[in-house]
Amino acid sequence: MSHKKIVVIGSGFAGLATAALLAKEGHEVTVLEKNSSIGGRARHFSENGFTFDMGPSWYWMPDVFENFFGLFGKKVSDYYELKKLSPSYTINFGEGNTMFVPDTMEGIFALFESKEPGAGAKIKQFLTVAEEKYNISMNDLVYKPSLSITEFVNLTMLKSLFRMKLFISFSKYVRQSFTHPDLLRLLEFPILFLGATPQNTPALYSIMNHAGLTQGTWYPMGGMRRIPEALESLSLSLGVKIATDQAVTKIQVEQGKTTGVFTEDGFYPADAVVAACDYAHTEQKLLEPQYRNYNSNYWDTRVLAPSALIFYVGLNTRVQNVEHHTLFFDEDFGVHAEEIYTEPKWPQKPLFYLCCPSVSDPTVAPEGKENLFVLIPVASGLEDSEEMREKYFNMVVDRMESYYGQDIRNHIEYMRSYCVKDFQEDYNALRGNAYGLANTLTQTAVLKPRIRNKKVSNLFYAGQLTVPGPGVPPSLISAQIAAKLIQNYFKK
Repeated sequence: MSHKKIVVIGSGFAGLATAALLAKEGHEVTVLEKNSSIGGRARHFSENGFTFDMGPSWYWMPDVFENFFGLFGKKVSDYYELKKLSPSYTINFGEGNTMFVPDTMEGIFALFESKEPGAGAKIKQFLTVAEEKYNISMNDLVYKPSLSITEFVNLTMLKSLFRMKLFISFSKYVRQSFTHPDLLRLLEFPILFLGATPQNTPALYSIMNHAGLTQGTWYPMGGMRRIPEALESLSLSLGVKIATDQAVTKIQVEQGKTTGVFTEDGFYPADAVVAACDYAHTEQKLLEPQYRNYNSNYWDTRVLAPSALIFYVGLNTRVQNVEHHTLFFDEDFGVHAEEIYTEPKWPQKPLFYLCCPSVSDPTVAPEGKENLFVLIPVASGLEDSEEMREKYFNMVVDRMESYYGQDIRNHIEYMRSYCVKDFQEDYNALRGNAYGLANTLTQTAVLKPRIRNKKVSNLFYAGQLTVPGPGVPPSLISAQIAAKLIQNYFKK
């Protein structure tokens, strides 16, 4: 097999990881990025001595990262230092009820038992089953391209699927074991970011509880930006070329194959193209209609995971008793979920998430100051205005001041907001989503947008809108699936 020219569109996790994998096989790989810096949703910026991660802030599933770098004979520690957080995170349930989620299994068992007699033994069994599901997923499911149902049709696989509890809701599943509302909200919170209510999400996703409770919550010192920086370093060491400020305007197709892509600066020839950017944008804006996998109606009817209203805040003081991750669940979980998924609208009393990395990492804020990242999950596609952003900023500051018992508003040295319009502008994100497609049963595996174009034989996709789904670890897995398909294509 001769070495080929490959163009990767997008320098997020999936784009950089795919580029590194293909370069490792000796191909000539060029990554084209529309923005001025690499990283996609995991970009960062610095202002007034503060360094802010713009997107992902949770580091779960550390085994996926180790496995990826292991493909190159490397370890995560070759690129960045990981710190295990203790507590893993904190949940403010309101009215003086705060839960500190332990970073040990013994602590988890004790926490559950303290809330509900007998729940300690039940969570131990629950997480044992969740780990079994996780291992089945990693070994048998998520690394498959999901191009055909036949990939899953064998006796072993069918037994595995049955054990995964695909056809029972997550909400019903957890209530078979637990009744205390705090425990239910603890187990259900990761579902809020998967794109559906717990009532409409398969129980399969208890694998997220294994990831969050059993494997623990980690932080790469220096910030989440260390991950795309590591991928960039790895890619460059393998000869990958990365060009920023290069928005792709068209994918050229001739006789059922792409011959390359156009940007405003010129043409990049290619023997294969990987669209690791927004899938819907690729289909609707970069390809002529006859070469698209899906029409506009298809994308209009997809169920999306949430967008987000984010505030990057620099304080000229420290916040007393703040933890690295805090979930403000001091309002009704169910109502906010309905306002995201069932009747999309701006929430009346939103739940929100506070990340304070300066608690763990002195490099992200000047001495004596605090770096805050505040995120409110909101429905994708909402009308986004500066007035609306200001309203919600005041709302969350009021609640933080009440919870921490100190003045925050008068110590704000820097603030920037980011919402639906920004996701659309910076990432061409479908309806301004922040995470990708919802992980509903009808958008799982073969029912997700295909990772390979059906009409253009050498056009492939990677990232959060195709298999296996949204999130940082799934993006690394998506890259491995796409790279393998391309290798197989070239071998024919």
